[in-house]
Amino acid sequence: MPNKLISDSATLQPERRDFSAHANRAETAPAFLSVWDLHAYYGESYIVQGVGFNVHEGEILALLGRNGAGKTSTLRAIARLDNPRLTHGEVWLDHQPLHQMTSYQASGAGMGLVPEDRRIIPGLTVEENLQLAQIAPPVGWSLERLYSLFPRLGERRRQEGVTLSGGEQQMLAIARALARDIKVLLLDEPYEGLAPVIVDEIEKTLNIIKEQGITTVIVEQNAVRALKLADRAVILDTGAVVFDGTAKEVLENAELRAEYLAI
Repeated sequence: MPNKLISDSATLQPERRDFSAHANRAETAPAFLSVWDLHAYYGESYIVQGVGFNVHEGEILALLGRNGAGKTSTLRAIARLDNPRLTHGEVWLDHQPLHQMTSYQASGAGMGLVPEDRRIIPGLTVEENLQLAQIAPPVGWSLERLYSLFPRLGERRRQEGVTLSGGEQQMLAIARALARDIKVLLLDEPYEGLAPVIVDEIEKTLNIIKEQGITTVIVEQNAVRALKLADRAVILDTGAVVFDGTAKEVLENAELRAEYLAI
């Protein structure tokens, strides 16, 4: 059961224009990952304001919005990190209630978060970073399979992880998530600071991951690149959903992009 919502929070919701029949509600079709009416706070700051959406198995969802829209906070709430503090709502993954779990338990249930800062562990080699992810079950992809997906990591397996280039560190962060037996990959700003040729390489990798049946939610400021990769898109504005539909709809809707994505 969801926690009790602070009684007056609904009154804080700003008015928003409805660009889609799907806006501000989750779809009714069966979903692999379901997010229902999430409300979360950093201290007294009301950040996630009733976010809800569905993601189907094997789908790539782009979670978009301007800076400060609540994208990263929503990802963190879904992954069950302590901050922001979830006060109301539910997160279901493959029929499991993640909203009742800690972040460690959610990870064990198949939720894999790659944070914006990548969190590569200093003093450990590439291979040691991957091995550390596999100390406790459930174990995911083998080292050989990860090096096949990311040949550069195989070439640098003995190199300290924090000395890799930015693109290679992003590859390592994704590989470390896959080293666990994950069902959903949450990516926070995976293209940030990377050259277009490296972004191309990461996108190819994400399509391969999709072919393996892994569901992906990507938060990315480079909205056009994310939309071209994704099947569907959810747009947030000041912590609430203002659009839920196909990525193609967003690419074709100049008014929507201008108002909420500034593109």
